[in-house]
Amino acid sequence: MPKGFTDDEKKIITNKLIEECKYSWQRYGYKKTSVDELCKNAGISKGAFYIFFKTKEELFYNTLKEVQENLYKVVEEKIALSPNKNGVADALKEIFSEYINSSFIYDTKSVDFISFFNKLSEEERNDLSNKSYIGAKGMLDKPFLKLKIEEDLAISVLSAMLITITQKESMLCDPINVFDFMIDNLIDSIFE
Repeated sequence: MPKGFTDDEKKIITNKLIEECKYSWQRYGYKKTSVDELCKNAGISKGAFYIFFKTKEELFYNTLKEVQENLYKVVEEKIALSPNKNGVADALKEIFSEYINSSFIYDTKSVDFISFFNKLSEEERNDLSNKSYIGAKGMLDKPFLKLKIEEDLAISVLSAMLITITQKESMLCDPINVFDFMIDNLIDSIFE
């Protein structure tokens, strides 16, 4: 029978499992990430894992949600520092930089990600997709911003620029420089 944990221990272990999941997901992918290894690195038994998460997929789902939420916080902080279109540009640059370091966030077309995504419930899949759209809309819906183009077009253009990360290996220049150039040159076409 697994050992009982205090509420503080549960919080610490949950956070440790999520951090280990991020690391392992980035390094090995979803399929090759083992619950046994995650538990070993978090200092708990495999049996204890199920006190924290019902399944491996639940851990990955919660990990991805946390990554999304942290990105939204970074976006809000960047925009708060510079409440104008340049703040949005800085926020997008920060997101792109995070994408460079965490391919599991953006590589939603990979076989590995699809394997994970298909194991989620329809509600969880919709939740992840909706959060991305709501996050993008939230970034644009600021009283100090005025769009020059239709909102869905703006979201699509910004998303398309972020998706260039999937081509980073074939770029002749540093992908961050490419993204920065695109955002610096398009931001005035998107916002007044």
